[in-house]
Parts: sequence; structure tokens; C-alpha cells
Amino acid sequence: MIDLSQISKHIKPPTDQVGLLQAQRLFHGRGHAYNNLHHVTIDWLPPVILITLFSPEDDCEVLALADYLHGQLPNCKSIQVQKRHELAGPINTLKGESIEQLVIQENDLKFNISLGKSRNTGLFLDMRNGRQWVQKNAQGKRILNLFSYTCGFSVAAIAGNAKSVLNVDMSSAALNVGRENHRLNQQPLDHVKFEKLDIFKSFSRFKKRGPFDLLICDPPTFQKGSVDINRDYPKILRRLDQFMAADATLILCLNAPELKRDFLLDYMADLAPSYRYSEEIKAPKVFVEAENKGLKVLCFKGA
Repeated sequence: MIDLSQISKHIKPPTDQVGLLQAQRLFHGRGHAYNNLHHVTIDWLPPVILITLFSPEDDCEVLALADYLHGQLPNCKSIQVQKRHELAGPINTLKGESIEQLVIQENDLKFNISLGKSRNTGLFLDMRNGRQWVQKNAQGKRILNLFSYTCGFSVAAIAGNAKSVLNVDMSSAALNVGRENHRLNQQPLDHVKFEKLDIFKSFSRFKKRGPFDLLICDPPTFQKGSVDINRDYPKILRRLDQFMAADATLILCLNAPELKRDFLLDYMADLAPSYRYSEEIKAPKVFVEAENKGLKVLCFKGA
């Protein structure tokens, strides 16, 4: 059951014009910080409100939530619900227009979003601060972006005047969206490359393209037949010396709820001891985590 009184206490819809234009999470129940709401998240993807359910919920309860949210953001044009507990993660329109394609804004950057075509929309909102960090620290750097998905980090890096970016992913469709994201931001592609590769079979190629000054590694937790984070993350870390500059910076991301930050710290100490942990990039404050199972983004610096 969706407790509207509890959601209303913690949700903070934007009220100023700048905030109304920014894509953002409004409510993060997945962090288990709110009783009986661990199955609900709410995103503002102007002009769409997206409610995501991770377990079944009564239709009347969901409609009541939609009515409440429309009252908080009356300028929204569509309220949609995604049922992530179902295999395909279908999205249905509850109120307003049926919007499937849109462009959202994050800080001064724009990204393409798709609703209803796959389980993910095209941009992970919990990585907002990570993209901002890259934009601020990319100046003059040669960047390797592994598991690049739709190249959000690459867009941020080019906006931050990176020297070059190599985006690597196994999905040609995601890389195509990445190209469009760069074009959307009027960024020339002269120094941006997109390669569909099996990362774990491509280390020699990275060596030829390197050395790189900044590594961004954001792997999925598990993809049948291609990635198992427990098994495969160490394969990357033990080969860093092959394609990274000696004084390189690493941004290592960990999305597995069952794994703590020590998973990365321990493997780095064992497999890449020349790197020192420097900082953690926290998710936006709305991503409240009561059990420390959320996204971990750790930065390391080479000697």
C-alpha cells in the first residue's frame, strides 16, 4: 500500500523555474529509508512524472498517487507508471499524453530519454554528481569510458574540454544514442570514439589506444553471458597498468546492492597497489540509503 502521507512529507517537488526544467529523482523508496515504500521511486523528467514500482501495487493506490503528484507539478503533461517487477518493465500512461521520446536537461547538458522501449530510460539519475565531477575534471584528459551505455559521462567530459574520449559498450543501440546525445549538445565528434566491443577481450586494443588519463568504469551488476561483477571486475583492475597513464585517475562504480565499498578497496589494494583511494562521489541527497546498498562511486589516483 502506498502511504501518501509519508511520501508527501519527504517529496520536494521543484518550485522555481530553473528546478522545474531539471530532470531529477523526487522520491527514492529503494533506499529502505521509508516504511513500506521500498518498492516506489518517483522521477521528474520534464514534462513527465515517472512512477516506478518494484513490486505489485493496487491500481487505485497508484492513481491516487498520480493525482497527488499532478497537484504538486501541475505543469506536467504526462504521468506514467513502470512496473519493474514484470519481466519487460512495461510503462503505462496514467494521466495526460502518451510521451515516449523526450529530451531532458541536467545542469547545462541535455540527454535523450526513451520511455517504454526498455527497462531503463537512457540516463541514470543517481549518477548526476558523477557526471558533474567529470565535467569539472576532464580538462585536457584522454578518457576511457567503459560500459559507456548512452555516453552520459562522455557528454560531460567533452563539455569539460576533455582531449579525447573512447566510449566502449556491447550495445550498438546504446552507442547510437550516445552519438545523438553529443549532437544534441552541439558537440563535435572529432575527438570522440564509439566502439562496440567485449571489454574483457579488448585489453590489447586499449593498450594501443592508450595511455589514458582518466578511466570511468560503470559496469552492470549482471548480464547473462557477458558480465558478472563479482567475477569480472578484477579482470579490469589487474590490467590497469597496460592502458592507463602512471598518474591516471580512476572512477570505479559499483551498483550491486549486496557489495560494499570494501569490494573495490580490497581488490584495488591487492591488484593495483600503486593507486591510492582519493574520494567518494556521493549520489544526490534525495537518494537516501538506510542500508548502504545504493550506488558506490570511488575515485583512485595513480602515483
